[in-house]
Amino acid sequence: MVTRRKRTSSQRWLHEHFQDEYVKRAQRDGFRSRAVYKLEAIHIKDRLFKPGLTVVDLGAAPGGWSQYCVDKINPGGHLIALDRLPIEPLPGVTVLQGDFREQAILDTLLTVLEGRPVDLVLSDMAPNTSGVKAVDQPRAMDLAELAVDFAQCCLRPGGDLLVKVFQGEGFDALLKTLRTEFATVKVRKPDASRARSSELYLLARDYAR
Repeated sequence: MVTRRKRTSSQRWLHEHFQDEYVKRAQRDGFRSRAVYKLEAIHIKDRLFKPGLTVVDLGAAPGGWSQYCVDKINPGGHLIALDRLPIEPLPGVTVLQGDFREQAILDTLLTVLEGRPVDLVLSDMAPNTSGVKAVDQPRAMDLAELAVDFAQCCLRPGGDLLVKVFQGEGFDALLKTLRTEFATVKVRKPDASRARSSELYLLARDYAR
């Protein structure tokens, strides 16, 4: 049974969503989600992309980040997008559907890479939230740690990682780990990230494998 409080909250969220300037921009610019403007802001500031890169996009649905990235890494680039939700096909993007927490989908991803070292790992993975921070924060950190584990496995020496995290328990420990394994780690909060959200992006550069 849907309570009146939940129904009101959902209506409020929908109203805010469709009034959001980044939602409107995404519709106008032909992007699949407002999240693309988070990636764009980081790229403009930090120059993530260039032609010829091999990129893995984790938590890619509905495909906005991959849309933005694929043009920046071609000619000669390779982009693999993965999510447990369906992603409509994108030209120049290899799309995989499956749960990244499962060994089978990781094995599939490694097979698709064919031993090719990865230049950049992108992770916008986030759990379905319950509204209970004590539950949601560990789930979010688990996904961030999985992205870091994958980067440690597959990044070439000098490669980069951009991973979504949430401020809270586990954040400082993850930041410390990244700083021991990458030359630089920067914390980014793009304007397109909603102000009330605790989400941040950690940009770890120059992997010292």
